[in-house]
Amino acid sequence: MKTRFYYIVEIQYLGFRYHGWQKQPNVITVQEMVLKTLNWVLPETASKVLASGRTDAKVSVNHTYIEVFTDKKIDDLVCFLEEFNKNLPADIKALSIKPTNAQFNIIQSPKVKEYHYYFAYGEKFHPYCAAFMCNILSDLDIELMQKAATHFVGERDFYSYTFRPTPTTQTRGEVLSCEIIENTELTASFFPEKSYLMKVKGIGFKRNQIRLMMGMLIEIGRHEKSWDEFMATLNGENRIKLMYNAPASGLQLYKVDFIEAD
Repeated sequence: MKTRFYYIVEIQYLGFRYHGWQKQPNVITVQEMVLKTLNWVLPETASKVLASGRTDAKVSVNHTYIEVFTDKKIDDLVCFLEEFNKNLPADIKALSIKPTNAQFNIIQSPKVKEYHYYFAYGEKFHPYCAAFMCNILSDLDIELMQKAATHFVGERDFYSYTFRPTPTTQTRGEVLSCEIIENTELTASFFPEKSYLMKVKGIGFKRNQIRLMMGMLIEIGRHEKSWDEFMATLNGENRIKLMYNAPASGLQLYKVDFIEAD
């Protein structure tokens, strides 16, 4: 396909029934549903789509961007957005669309991402919660977890928090902020009386990094990992392999912001 027209679309979706963003054989993915809808709304138009980043199975997105490439101009963006949303599944929504150009690279453009990880602990919660948060059935030392979360902040080698790194994997990144707070942002009548979220913002997150970070915090909260063991994982030269990847359903990509060039 010879690409002529480029568009940036803001989207959000509930990831619980999808096998992640990227199109794959024999499973339902968000990219597949977006492409099917594009082909329906823009018949006789060759289209493709890229995301600013891929999400894993069951991970939800409150705000991110995708880039749509077409071989024909979309004349009325307002009408397109209305038709696009009308035909998308109920668990995917487009928020806006605007034109861009061939110089824009949605994957390589530097960006700040904010993730939220929702969880509750103690008694088993209502099954409806499963799409939104992780249920830890054991007790957790929340204060210790809060203290540990702040130590992720900084620019460093996150080797231990990169899923299956290879010798060529770039494992350096920067966490701008990280905290565990009581959840007042995501609420429902069936949620437990008290729940929490890890809120983390950064640049250059690695594959499964947030889930590995949350897994470590859960192990600290259960007193299964010592403070010294945790601190050792923050030094990438130690090459520590972490085994506990927190469940995906509690994770939400909350917001993506592109960094403007100086």
